[in-house]
Amino acid sequence: MPTALAGGDLVATAETGSGKTSAFLIPLIDRLHRKQAKQLSALVIAPTRELAMQVMHEFELLARHTRLRAARAIGGESEKRHIEEIRKGAQVMVACPGRLIDYLERGIVKLDHLEYVVIDEADRLLDMGFLPQLRRIMKMAPRERQTLMFSATMASGPEIIAREFLRNPKRVTVGEKTAPPSSIRQTICPVTLENKSPMLLEILKRPEVESAIVFTRTKSRADRIAKMLQRHHVKAVQIHGDRSQGQRNAALAGFKSRHFRVMVATDVAARGLDIPDVSHVINFDLPEETEGYIHRIGRTARMGKAGEAISLVTPEERVMLARLERTLGNELERDHVEGFDKVEITAPKPVTLFRSSVARNRSARNRPRSRWA
Repeated sequence: MPTALAGGDLVATAETGSGKTSAFLIPLIDRLHRKQAKQLSALVIAPTRELAMQVMHEFELLARHTRLRAARAIGGESEKRHIEEIRKGAQVMVACPGRLIDYLERGIVKLDHLEYVVIDEADRLLDMGFLPQLRRIMKMAPRERQTLMFSATMASGPEIIAREFLRNPKRVTVGEKTAPPSSIRQTICPVTLENKSPMLLEILKRPEVESAIVFTRTKSRADRIAKMLQRHHVKAVQIHGDRSQGQRNAALAGFKSRHFRVMVATDVAARGLDIPDVSHVINFDLPEETEGYIHRIGRTARMGKAGEAISLVTPEERVMLARLERTLGNELERDHVEGFDKVEITAPKPVTLFRSSVARNRSARNRPRSRWA
C-alpha cells in the first residue's frame, strides 16, 4: 500500500487469499476520492469474468461512502447496462481484455485521462493468450500513468515481459514464492483411472467435507463429473467457459449460499475468486502447471483459515506429480482411501542429459542440466 499510495509502479505477489484485491483498491479509491476525480481515471484489468465481477463487488463495498462510480466491460453481460454505467460518469473501469478492446475500437470507452492501471492476476494476462490484447490496451493508455501488477504467482518469463509496461517498478513479495498458504493440508490419493469417480464419491461422504470445489482439466469432464454426482444425490453444479454467463453466475451464487455442496470447475474458477468457507479443494485431475495447482488450492483456507487440498493422482500422472513436488520443495503426503486397492506412485527422478568434463569439475552449486523422465 505505501508504494501504491506514493504513486510508483509495482509488481506484487502474495499468497492466495491474502487480500490482494483490497491492497490495490483501497489506495486507488483513496487517491481518486482526494482528487475528486470527475472522469475515467483508473482501469482494472482481470482475466476472467468472475474475477472482474468480484473486483466490481469489492469496489462497491469499499467506495460506498464516496461519490466514486465504477463501470464494467465484461463479456456475457448487457452492453446497454455497461454504456449506461459509462455515461453516468464512472471514474473506474473494471474490464476483461476482449470486451474492453471492443469498446475502445467503437469509441464507447476512451482512456485519454487514465492515470492508474491495475493488472490483476498478471501472470495469466501476460501469457501468450492475453499478451497481444494487453499490449493493444496499454498502447491506448497515456504514457504518464501508474501501473500496478498483482498475482499469487509470477514466473520469470511473465515478469520479464511485464517490464515493457512499467517504469522502475518496486517488487513486493508477501510470503514464500510459488508456495500455497501453510494453513492448507495437502494430500495425494493414489488411484487407478477407473477408480477416480468412485474414490471422489467416497471422499465426499466424509463428514468434514462441508463444501468442496472439484477441479477437472476439461469442460466435458466437468459436465460428466457434475452429472455423476447428481445421480448419486450429491448437490453439485458445474462451472466452465462453455456455460453462459447467467449459468456461471447462478452456479457461483448457489455454491456460496450452500444450495450446492460441490462445485465442479475448470481453471476458470481457479484464480482470484473469494468464496468463504470452502473446506476442501479436490483435484480430480492434476493441472498441467504448478502455478495452476497453487491457484486452485488457494480457493480454500482464505484469509488465514484452515483448509484441505486432496489430489487424485494416477500412475499416468506421475510426471506432473514429480514436477509439482519439485517446485513445492517437498513430497506431498500420501493418503489411502478405505475400500480401494493401494496404488504405488513413485515420482521419477531427474535424468542427466549430459555431463562434460568441465561440468565434473564444477562446484556442487552448478549442477548438470537435467530434465524430468
